Amino acid sequence: MQNPMKHPVKRNADRNRPSSAALDVSDVFFVPDLCRVKAVFTLLITSELTVLLLAVMHAERQWIDWNYFGLLSLFVQWTVLTSAALICLTRRWLKHLRVSRATLVVTLLVMLDVLFFSLFADQILNPGLSPTGWQAIGKNLVLAMVITLMVLRYFYLQHQWQQQRQAEMQSRLTALQARIHPHFLFNSMNTIASLIATRPEQAEEAVLDLSELFRASLRTQDRLIPLEEELALCRRYLMIEGLRLGERLNVAWAVEDALMMQAIPPLTLQPLVENAIYHGVQPRQEGGTVRIEGYRKGDYVYLMVQNPRPGPSEQNHQGNRMALDNIQARLRALFGEPAVLKNSQQNDIYTVTVRLPWQRAADKTHTFPGPQT
Repeated sequence: MQNPMKHPVKRNADRNRPSSAALDVSDVFFVPDLCRVKAVFTLLITSELTVLLLAVMHAERQWIDWNYFGLLSLFVQWTVLTSAALICLTRRWLKHLRVSRATLVVTLLVMLDVLFFSLFADQILNPGLSPTGWQAIGKNLVLAMVITLMVLRYFYLQHQWQQQRQAEMQSRLTALQARIHPHFLFNSMNTIASLIATRPEQAEEAVLDLSELFRASLRTQDRLIPLEEELALCRRYLMIEGLRLGERLNVAWAVEDALMMQAIPPLTLQPLVENAIYHGVQPRQEGGTVRIEGYRKGDYVYLMVQNPRPGPSEQNHQGNRMALDNIQARLRALFGEPAVLKNSQQNDIYTVTVRLPWQRAADKTHTFPGPQT
């Protein structure tokens, strides 16, 4: 059997490595970060469309009142940009407040900003405030308050929906990580028991490998880990199965070294390798080869697990389908549409391919996707 431990596993390093959950600092504040370019662009486009609608409604003899559109557009863009800047600067403080108080503070900030620009615009266009001018300013403040409360309500609902998706995804992750097949556990314990008398060192190594597999199944706080850690877990699993299957199991590695820091959800490849052995190698009397390949192409990383094509009785095994569906759901929850998992059969070879967007685990990890402003 080709040695699955081609690259030695650093046991102490794995145990002392800081949890990757520290890399994933989730932002629990319901108001999105308005300092980002994408958020500012979205606000400008939305506000401009609103101004266009108001200009169309204001026009009497033509489709649109261009003078009204230009003046209102200038006023709205200035108030939107400055209000976003104020919220951005105070966001770190606002996130420590309760939702009701944060909503009140944000609304007051926007209204003060609108009041300032309303007074400024009125002094330029109509020097000396008249009762009509104060009435217009009052309308601006009421309109700003209503729109701000509506937008904040939208942000809050989207945040709640995003939190719900996060909880659902975490429950799927916990369920998958807790799923270590009983047949694998029993076979591993029998293998270890048979080695104690004749090869105690290998039995000790197998016990350590098995403990690391269980440690990974209980470490549910990690959302993304370096690919290097996931491959190390696969090698531990292959070492245990190699002791049981002997020469029937061959392993071929073709993973680029540059991918070792690629961010990946824990227990993504290990279940695929487990399925490859359980459905492809174990049923065959002559065994077979499990090939694990990884490479980068453009902005994507491709990871493939190949095994001999399973027999007709194994092709539609429910456990295999459930594992693939679970992994795909977690990938979509963490990476969105760019993450893809697919399986194919060609020339008696069964292949499962995982496509991930290129992202280093040391960077700020990917948060749960949701509508962003």
